[in-house]
Amino acid sequence: MAKPELEFIDPAAPDRVSWRPVAGDKTGLLEEMILAEDPETGDFTRLLRFPPGADTSPNGPVHHDVWEEVFIVEGTLIDLRLQEEFGPGMYACRPPGMEHGPWTSPHGAVTFEVRYRRNDG
Repeated sequence: MAKPELEFIDPAAPDRVSWRPVAGDKTGLLEEMILAEDPETGDFTRLLRFPPGADTSPNGPVHHDVWEEVFIVEGTLIDLRLQEEFGPGMYACRPPGMEHGPWTSPHGAVTFEVRYRRNDG
């Protein structure tokens, strides 16, 4: 099964899944809203929310075994490793294994993310 076919839905509508805690987040602060998911591959598209004052240092640097594309929709993120701040409209494309983070978000942030496995098909 692939991700579902969806035509302009309201992901925050009462009949949809809303914000939920991010599995594995040691801070207990991060929330995600899964927009579409392929249960067989684990590929997904989501919104990720950092509340004001969030600090993901307890999670340490992150790396995945999948591709990750991230677009900052609102707010700012500070990469503590790079000592650099990123804001709305900034985009990242991370191949499997690329280390990133940890992050802080003094005023909060929302990102749009797509994670997928490479298909050599």
